[in-house]
Amino acid sequence: MTPNFHLHLPGVTLPGTRSISWQQPFAWLSAGLEDLKANPGPSLAYGLLFAIGGDLIMLAALRHPYLLTVAVSGFFLVAPLLAAGLYELSRQTARRQKILFLDSLRCYRRNGQSLALFGLVIGLAAIFWERFSAIAFALLGDSSGAEAGVFLSRILLSGEHGTFVVAWFILGGLLALFIFALSFVSVPLMLDRDSDFVTAMATSLQAFLNNAGPLLLWAAMIVFLCLLGFATLLFGLVVIMPILGHASWHAYRDLVE
Repeated sequence: MTPNFHLHLPGVTLPGTRSISWQQPFAWLSAGLEDLKANPGPSLAYGLLFAIGGDLIMLAALRHPYLLTVAVSGFFLVAPLLAAGLYELSRQTARRQKILFLDSLRCYRRNGQSLALFGLVIGLAAIFWERFSAIAFALLGDSSGAEAGVFLSRILLSGEHGTFVVAWFILGGLLALFIFALSFVSVPLMLDRDSDFVTAMATSLQAFLNNAGPLLLWAAMIVFLCLLGFATLLFGLVVIMPILGHASWHAYRDLVE
């Protein structure tokens, strides 16, 4: 079926987007696993950096409950940009070329201005979420010095703050979904075709609007696998993040003409 939603931006020509089936997200995971097998060293190095960096942030936030929640939710906002090196590995693998971990980092210098501006957009969204969470948690009472797990359990399980919990999850979910729609093919497009960040985000949004069902499934799979990684003190992310990063490259290739 041909996509039927086309964004029109003055002076901007967007690449075409394709429609996909509900089975495609599973095919992307399979392709991501194959790319991991083809680049085990560099891919797992990225996964290890995700895991170690995440653990350090979580440890620093243990006495600051709202920061812990922001760290977990903010992870989903910045991950597409941080995974750029994994997209580059998949890009070169498709060309039957092998590159090292350090070589993959050079992708950040290609079209660096657009990547930086895209990072600014994501950063502003993360700052908004951090400030909102700080104010919201402050309204619940003083949590300074409190054990994050105990404080969050009291909020979630006591039943006293049901409205707050629902509102926080709804707003956070809507923000994450909006950023997902703007970003899930943006970085691969900027790396592959030197697109500017506005064209990349608009193309990503167009692809999402034309494939909302399968891409909501894909988003749910990403959240589930990442939460599975968090449940292992983030060390499950050593394998999960490379697979998802490589899979996201194949999502871009299937969706953008």
